[in-house]
Amino acid sequence: MKIAVIGGDGTGPEVTREALKVLEAVSKLEKFSFSLNHLDWGSERYMRTGEIIPEGGFDLLRQHDAIFLGAVGHPDVKPGLIEKGLLLVTRFKLDQYINLRPVKLYPGVETPLAGKTPQDIDFVVVRENTEDLYCGMGGFLKKDTPDEVAMQTAVYTRKGCERCIRWAFEFTRKRNNPKGKHLTLVAKTNVLTYGHDLWMRTFEEVAKEYPDVKADYNNVDACCMWMVKSPEFYDVIVTTNMFGDIITDIGAMIQGGLGVAAGGNINPDRGGVSMFEPMGGSAPKYTGQNVINPIAAIGAMAMLLEHTGQPNAGARVLKAVQSVTGTKMKSQSAGKMGHSTSEVGDLVCAAL
Repeated sequence: MKIAVIGGDGTGPEVTREALKVLEAVSKLEKFSFSLNHLDWGSERYMRTGEIIPEGGFDLLRQHDAIFLGAVGHPDVKPGLIEKGLLLVTRFKLDQYINLRPVKLYPGVETPLAGKTPQDIDFVVVRENTEDLYCGMGGFLKKDTPDEVAMQTAVYTRKGCERCIRWAFEFTRKRNNPKGKHLTLVAKTNVLTYGHDLWMRTFEEVAKEYPDVKADYNNVDACCMWMVKSPEFYDVIVTTNMFGDIITDIGAMIQGGLGVAAGGNINPDRGGVSMFEPMGGSAPKYTGQNVINPIAAIGAMAMLLEHTGQPNAGARVLKAVQSVTGTKMKSQSAGKMGHSTSEVGDLVCAAL
């Protein structure tokens, strides 16, 4: 297994270090080999060279089986510049058309939802990752005048909708929830009557091929309410790029915060290269203090293993994480875990 590693900015390299420590430990137990290619892509490189991704960077990434990203974002760099120039462009260039976000409450982790347990909060959001408002289509007219007009165009294609929806049905079937295989489309068909009508029609047509999966629909505003009121209702959600971006942040909060939230940007096609990352930012105020929570990064490594031919290793890491959150950690907040960043990594390795 060849992995490109982009530690990135702030505390990104610190949490990446712990994820790689766990990778090393589980590889010995599960008897597989890997190689790492550390890339210095991020804000420091940009401030030094004016370059975010070097020429030939994407050809280099395509030579790997997966990408592991720590975090990007630096207080001395304009917000959004590195995020767009590294994260978004990688998703588009490598056609990582599935954004996969497990929303899972680990044992011992506090949720703001009173009375909810790990059995109640355990679902997955499948977000389309290469279309919608993120395509960058639009422009200005009479910019910086009182008559300024700004336009941002959402783009949806049948191909883009169908491949995401079909992947979500297959994933729901494979997940095989004991409570029943259940896929919910989240959109806004009552207002967005063109693009989201395409999503609905595609969803209904593909659903006919999966009679074993219960298929239903939520308007996005209703989904936001139900995720908070009754998260146990959901098994798998499939949704558009913009709405997925929003509702997965709700998901992160109800599962205990960004310190435990992991995700993947997946190209499921043969030869495709996927990227896995913790959902939290670079948290520059904690840089170098060895207090940031690495659980999300270790969870992202578990996802990387699951999706690159080592599902047993991925499951083993996830089980170890749950043991550590349930029995060893006082909190998931930076500086309040009862252990340092490196000690949490050591605890997960021990629990393997």
